[in-house]
Amino acid sequence: MPQQADDPFESGKPPTGPLAGIRVVDLTINVLGPVCTQILGDMGADVIKVETPEGDQNRHNGPARNAGMSAFYLIMNRNKRSVALNLKTPAGLEALMRLIDTADVFIHSMRPSAAERLGVSYEKVAARKPSIVYASAPGFRGDGPRRDAPAFDDIIQGACGLADLNRDKDGQPRYFPTVIADKFCGYVLASSVGMALFHRERNGVGQKVEVPMYETMLQFCLFEHLWEGAFGQTDAKVGYSRMLSPHRRPYRTSDGYICVLAINDIQWQRLLGAVGLAHLADDPRFADMASRMKHIDQLYAALADQLLTRTTDDWIAIFQERDVTSGPVRSLTELMSDDYLAATGFFKRYVHPSEGELVMTSNPIGFSASPPNYRFPPPRSGEHTFDVLRSVGYSEEEAARMATP
Repeated sequence: MPQQADDPFESGKPPTGPLAGIRVVDLTINVLGPVCTQILGDMGADVIKVETPEGDQNRHNGPARNAGMSAFYLIMNRNKRSVALNLKTPAGLEALMRLIDTADVFIHSMRPSAAERLGVSYEKVAARKPSIVYASAPGFRGDGPRRDAPAFDDIIQGACGLADLNRDKDGQPRYFPTVIADKFCGYVLASSVGMALFHRERNGVGQKVEVPMYETMLQFCLFEHLWEGAFGQTDAKVGYSRMLSPHRRPYRTSDGYICVLAINDIQWQRLLGAVGLAHLADDPRFADMASRMKHIDQLYAALADQLLTRTTDDWIAIFQERDVTSGPVRSLTELMSDDYLAATGFFKRYVHPSEGELVMTSNPIGFSASPPNYRFPPPRSGEHTFDVLRSVGYSEEEAARMATP
C-alpha cells in the first residue's frame, strides 16, 4: 500500500472513460446499486446520487471519522455528486424528474410497486423521457409472482444454492463471507446499462433494463452445476463433481497453505511431476479428464498428502520453474501490504476534503483509448444539491432553499 497520498482525483478535469458525456440519475442504496453506479462513474458518466434528507443509510455503516461518512459508504461512492431531495413532497419529486429530463440513465433500487407509488415507474419516466435507459435490479423478475418480494444478499445466497454449496464441516449451510450476490449483480447491472446505451446509440431507442438478483445468481451457480441436468432427466445428478469434492480447498503445506490447480492433461502431468507423483499420470483413473472427474477425490487426496512435505515458498518456487499454476493463501490483512498490489498501484491514498487521508481501491478495468479516471471523492450528503439544481433550471433562490437541510 502506498505510504503517501497519491491524490488520484482530478477535480475539474473532464472524464476520460468510455461513458464520458452520459448522465446517470442514481436513486440506489445498500450495495448493489452503489457498486453499479460507481463503475459507471469511473467510466466517465456524470452520476447524480439522489439521497433522502437523512442520507444514504450506508453512510452510518461501520467505522467513520465524521458522522455520515463511514468506510462502507466511502469505498463505493466515488465519482458521484450528491443531491438531497425529499421525494415525498411534490417539489422534491419534480426536482427528480427535472434531473431525469437531462439524463441518459435512471437507476433505482426500489421494488416495482414502490417505484409505481412514488411515480417513477418505467411507464411514467419513459413517457416523459422516451430515450431513457431505465435500470433496476429487483430481487425477482418484475413479470413473475414474486415481483415485490423483499430480497437482500443473504436471501438470494440461500435461494440460489450458494449457501448450500458452502456448507461447513458440520454440514450446516453458510453464507459466503462477502456480499457476493449484491456485488456480482451490481457488475451485471452496470454492463447491462452499457449494452442498452450501445443499443440506443445504434437504434435511437431507450428501454427498460431489469437484472433480477435471484435469476441472475441462479444462472451464475448453474453454469457449471447444472451438470447432468443439462440433458433434462428428472433424476439427473446436479452439481459439478470437482467443485463438490471435500478435498478441493487450499492445500496445507509444512508451514501454511497453498493454492494449486491443473485442468487439462498436460497441466496435470506437470503438476504430478513437480510433486513427485509422475506415475499417477499413467494411472487409468487419472489419465484423462473424464477419468479424473470420476476419481477426483482420490487424486486431490494424494496431492494433499504430498504437499505437506515442503514449505509454501518451496512449492511456489518449484511450481514456477515447472510452469504450474499456483499461489499463496492471503489474509485480508496481508493484502493491504502485498508487493504485487503495491507494484500495480491497486490501493491509492488520497486526501478527502472533509475526511482526511483515506485509501481506496482502483478500478481494475483498462481501456487503451478511454481509460477510467477519478474526478470526485465520495460526496457528503447533499453536497452538490445547489450546483446541480441550478444546472437544471432552478433559480439561485429555489436551489438554495432546497439545498438547505
